[in-house]
Amino acid sequence: MGTEVVLYSSIMVGLNSLWYNDFERAPFHFFNDNAEWRGIDKVGHSMTGYYVGVLGMDALRWAGVDERKSRWYGGGLGWFFLTSFEVLDGTSAEWGFSPGDLIANTVGAGMAIGQDALWHEQRIAFKFSSHQTDYAALRPGTLGSNWRERVMKDYNGQTYWLSANLHSFMQEERNFPRWLDVSVGYSIDGMIDGRGQLIDFQDNLSVGLQGKSQFFLSLDADLWRIKTKKKWLRTVLKGIGFIKIPAPAIEFSKGGPTWHWLYF
Repeated sequence: MGTEVVLYSSIMVGLNSLWYNDFERAPFHFFNDNAEWRGIDKVGHSMTGYYVGVLGMDALRWAGVDERKSRWYGGGLGWFFLTSFEVLDGTSAEWGFSPGDLIANTVGAGMAIGQDALWHEQRIAFKFSSHQTDYAALRPGTLGSNWRERVMKDYNGQTYWLSANLHSFMQEERNFPRWLDVSVGYSIDGMIDGRGQLIDFQDNLSVGLQGKSQFFLSLDADLWRIKTKKKWLRTVLKGIGFIKIPAPAIEFSKGGPTWHWLYF
């Protein structure tokens, strides 16, 4: 726990000096951004809170902390870290404390803690996939000017998934792939600003885009459940386990279902 306290303090001090010092300070205030980006940023908050919680539990159990304490202390790390960032946002004139973000953080951490308490494992996990879109060229400052920035900033190319491991819900003796998941995904399209408005961004030309939400159904592989005797390979699979494997998918959005032979 002492190491986590030192690490947390260092991160917060560094973030405060390197990021928030560039923006004007303001008295603590709230900011309602729930209507922006069709909520996909909130799903990202939940996923971050979930994985920091899972890693926190694993770290504490590796260190010898008992199951119950590691569940609550480790699982709550994601909520604690992200909520601390929200407090800093609340003192910045550029942003504000977002109750929606707080709820999303709580959902993610609660998902990690709840599954550990109920099943002693994570049967349903957040996953992430990404592909490049043409929208970033219309507004590179917001959506990214290169492919690395676009992965993080262009919500149009991001898809967040909930992947459920089928074998974990079956009887142990059943001959069924232990790694096979079914996934439900959420993404957006046609959004170059948070509200989906038609705004002149280049050469005073109106960009005629209509934002929409997209839902997907696909298959996935739970890399954490793949058996291997090689320690280095287990480490690699653990590290990339949050990535949704490209696979065929059915999209449900405005205009009816659409089939994708391979969706990233």
